Amino acid sequence: MKVEQSNTESVLRIDDVKARVGLSRSAIYDKINPTSQWYDPTFPKQISLGFRSVGWLESEISAWIQQRISVSRGAA
Repeated sequence: MKVEQSNTESVLRIDDVKARVGLSRSAIYDKINPTSQWYDPTFPKQISLGFRSVGWLESEISAWIQQRISVSRGAA
C-alpha cells in the first residue's frame, strides 16, 4: 500500500519495499539493523509514520536500487 506524502514524494510501506527490492521483511530489517551481520549502511532508513508504523521514501529506495545495479555492473 503506497501512502502519498505530497505531489513529489511517496512513502512506501514494507510490502511495497519488499516488492521493489526483492527481499523478505526479515532481510530488509537485517539491512537496517547495525548489530546484524547483514547490515547495509547504504540501505535507506525508515521514517516514522506514527505509533508502530514506519515507511520508506520511494525516492531513496529507487536510488538504492540504482546504486545496486551500478555496483553489480561494475560502474561504481
